[in-house]
Amino acid sequence: MIETIQTLIEQAIDCEHLKVEGDGSHFSVVVVSEAFANLRSVKRQQMVYATVNEHIASGAIHALSIKAYTNDEWQKVKHFQ
Repeated sequence: MIETIQTLIEQAIDCEHLKVEGDGSHFSVVVVSEAFANLRSVKRQQMVYATVNEHIASGAIHALSIKAYTNDEWQKVKHFQ
C-alpha cells in the first residue's frame, strides 16, 4: 500500500520530496511541493487526501497523517523529521 500511496500522490502533485510510512491501514506522508505555495494547511491536506480518496472510502486507508510543505518550509524543518 505504501507504493500505491506514493504513486498516487506523485501522479497528482509535482513533489520535490515525498516520504510515505506506515503499515496495515495507518499511514503518514511528508510531501514537499511548490504546488502548496500560498495555500493554507487545510487546502494542502485536501490536495493530498484527494489523491488517495478512493482508498480512504474503501477502508484500505483508515488513517492518514499529512505534513505538507513548500521547499522553503521544508528546508527549515527537515532536520526535525
